[in-house]
Amino acid sequence: MVKKILIALVCLCALGANGQNATISPYSYFGVGDIRNSGTVENQMMAGLQMYADSIHLNLQNPAAYSSLRLTAYTAGISHKRFGLKDANEKQSESVTNLDYLSIGFPIAKNAGIGFGLMPYTSVGYNLNSQTLNEDGDTVTNVFAGEGGINRVYLSLGYQPFKDISIGATVNYNFGELEYQRIQSVEDVQFGTLDTRTSKINGFDFNYALNYTPTFKDKYTLYAHVGVNTQVNLVSKNNERLGSFSLDTGADIEVIDVDLDASGLRNTELKIPTVTTLGLGYGENKKWFIGGEYTFQQLSSFSNDFLQVQNVEYTDASSFALGSYFIPDYRSISSYFNRITYRAGLRYDKTGMVVNNEEINNFGITFGFGLPLGSNFSNINLGFELGKRGTTDAGLIEENYFKINVGLSLNDKWFIKRKIN
Repeated sequence: MVKKILIALVCLCALGANGQNATISPYSYFGVGDIRNSGTVENQMMAGLQMYADSIHLNLQNPAAYSSLRLTAYTAGISHKRFGLKDANEKQSESVTNLDYLSIGFPIAKNAGIGFGLMPYTSVGYNLNSQTLNEDGDTVTNVFAGEGGINRVYLSLGYQPFKDISIGATVNYNFGELEYQRIQSVEDVQFGTLDTRTSKINGFDFNYALNYTPTFKDKYTLYAHVGVNTQVNLVSKNNERLGSFSLDTGADIEVIDVDLDASGLRNTELKIPTVTTLGLGYGENKKWFIGGEYTFQQLSSFSNDFLQVQNVEYTDASSFALGSYFIPDYRSISSYFNRITYRAGLRYDKTGMVVNNEEINNFGITFGFGLPLGSNFSNINLGFELGKRGTTDAGLIEENYFKINVGLSLNDKWFIKRKIN
């Protein structure tokens, strides 16, 4: 019965996620879209920290963590994100709901584990209007819209070759389609013009991790982590259509396929630079933990020749994250609240995007709860995030967002039928 409920829930979430764009951020126009957080709800609610690993939860960002698994673990997560968008003149709000990940991991030896799954990597979704006056004083309206995204399937392996040292590797296959459209119309002119560009994308990248977790006084653990997500090498097969259409009926009047072969833009390469993460933490196992991570990326080397966006440049990106958890008493019988895991964190991201000469940065506060399911090791995780990205300066848009995460973390003991002899 539990299996049927889980499968139905995941399918329902997947249908809801596929029914709409995964983001409505105007900043998803740049690069290859918004880079999605690849962590589970447990990790996201500790500001996205990668370093922490235990024996019953999956860590999708840190392949070395699979060496700690002692039970088969199943995990799935969904999120609902509400955006408040504002510029210098007006405000509006929108929301999206997504399936964030679907994964399984299991031990294959005493100190080794493996995992695989599916998750989104980037998302594109925006619809913007702008109006200007031409030389004749007529109003010119431009509508910019985009949708799509890149998904990834992954396979991870973690191994502990020596005491307190774990290593791991992940191979990611990325695939998807991005569509960008610009529509322009002029006051009192019967026809408008359109420019539609699509990119079918695929490619691989690899993620390597090293964890060092020595124990002190038989109960305190130091967590040291190095993670390297190698350069994402993507191949983009591009198409572009230009033409005009009737403003009254919406019917195309004359639309042509642009000869991208002549300009060398039919097939282009997108190279998303390597991301390196350094982390350090300390805690008492199954009681409390606090840690911090610094992530950096030479995003200044990124470019997208096919889109050729004029008002953006890329600089080196970096992130600071601080996260923690606390469990009053995980073995408590008398109080359910004592067995709850309480998580919190905060992060600051320099995204590396500079639009209209303004840096686009992000600040977020996270918190959440891990709620035990029965007397086994499975749990449901609730998470919340408050944050702000962007600015209203230089004609840009500021995003204020509130995100709700729900994640299921089940293990093989959850599916065992109890028998009475």
